[in-house]
Amino acid sequence: MHARLCPWLALVVLSTACASGGEPQASDSASSPFLTTEGDDSDGTDPGGTTTTTGGPEPTSTTTGTTDPGEASSTTGLDPTTGVDPTTGPDTTGTTGEPLDPCPKIRVVTPGDVLNVRPTPSTAMPALGTLPDGAVVDVLATVQGENIDGTDTWYQVPGDWPEGYVFGGLVQCIPEEPPPNEDGFFLPLQCGTTTTVTQGNFGDFSHQGNSAYAFDFSLATGTPLVAIADGTVSSLYGDTKPGDPCYNGGGEECINDANYVTLLHEDGTGSMYAHLSAVQVSLGQQVMRGGVVGLTGSTGWSTGPHAHVARQENCGGGFCQSIAVSFEDVPDDGVPVTGETVTSQNCP
Repeated sequence: MHARLCPWLALVVLSTACASGGEPQASDSASSPFLTTEGDDSDGTDPGGTTTTTGGPEPTSTTTGTTDPGEASSTTGLDPTTGVDPTTGPDTTGTTGEPLDPCPKIRVVTPGDVLNVRPTPSTAMPALGTLPDGAVVDVLATVQGENIDGTDTWYQVPGDWPEGYVFGGLVQCIPEEPPPNEDGFFLPLQCGTTTTVTQGNFGDFSHQGNSAYAFDFSLATGTPLVAIADGTVSSLYGDTKPGDPCYNGGGEECINDANYVTLLHEDGTGSMYAHLSAVQVSLGQQVMRGGVVGLTGSTGWSTGPHAHVARQENCGGGFCQSIAVSFEDVPDDGVPVTGETVTSQNCP
C-alpha cells in the first residue's frame, strides 16, 4: 500500500516548512495532525500576533474524506477526545464486520518529516513520540480509528509507550515474506552484517559488459566475505600483499593485481569475490554457504575498500561474464540497487 498525502495535509506541512525552515523535528506540532516539522517552536502565532491557521481538523473532531478540514465535524457515537467508540474501543474489523487484512510490518513514508505516534487511533490527543521516514516497525494490531480523507486504518506499534498508534495513510504495509529458499543465493556477508550497495547492476562507473551484473558493497578492510551458496574453489589469486603498489588500490594499471576467489556451484554457475586483502581458501576446497572465502580490501583497480561480488558463467577462470542473481535475503525482487542498505541473513 503506497501512502498518498492528502492535499490539505500537504498544504499544512508546506506552510509549516515555510514558516520554520522545513527542518524535521522530534516533538509534537500543532500545525499537523500526523507529521511534525522541526524548527517550529512557536505557540501558533506569528511575530505580529496573527494566529497561524493549520488547515487540519480540530483535536476533538473526527473527519472524513468528504469533510473540509476547515469545517471538521464530530462523528456520532465516538468519544470526542479519542475518536473511537467508548463502548467497544478500537475496531479491529472492517466496516462490514470482516477482520482487517493482516499487516505484520509497516514502513513509514513521510519524506522529509516524521510520523506522530498517538495514544489512541486518532489525532485528538498529543503525540507520545515519532517515527522517522523510512522506519520499519512491527505491527501489534491493525484497527479502525479516526477516518481521514477516506482512510480509517491505524496500526498499533511497539515502543516506549503503553500503547501507540500511527495513521495508516502515511505508512506502507510490508507483507509477510516467505521463508528463504535455503538452496538459493544469499548476500556475501556474515549473518547480521548490514552495509550499503555502492554500485549495483549496470552501474555507470565500472559495472558494464563483463561486470554488468556485479555488486559493490561498502565494507572496511578485513571484513569477512562469505560464499553466497555452497561451492568449490575453482580459481583464486592472492599474491598482492601489503606494501605492494596495488595493495591499497590503484588505477587501470592494477587491473590484474586484484586478489580474488571464484566458486563453482552445483547449478553450473560460479561466483566471484574480488579486491580481497587476504584469500582464506585453497584451490579445490569445498565451501559451504556462509563460509569465509577471504577478507575485504582494496587490491587491484580500486578506489577504496569494498567487495566486488558477482554470480557468473563458468569460464574456467577468474573474471567470467557476470549473470543475474536474486538474493534470498534482499526484499522484493532480491536485487539490491545502488544506495540500498542491506542486512545479511546468510546464517548457515
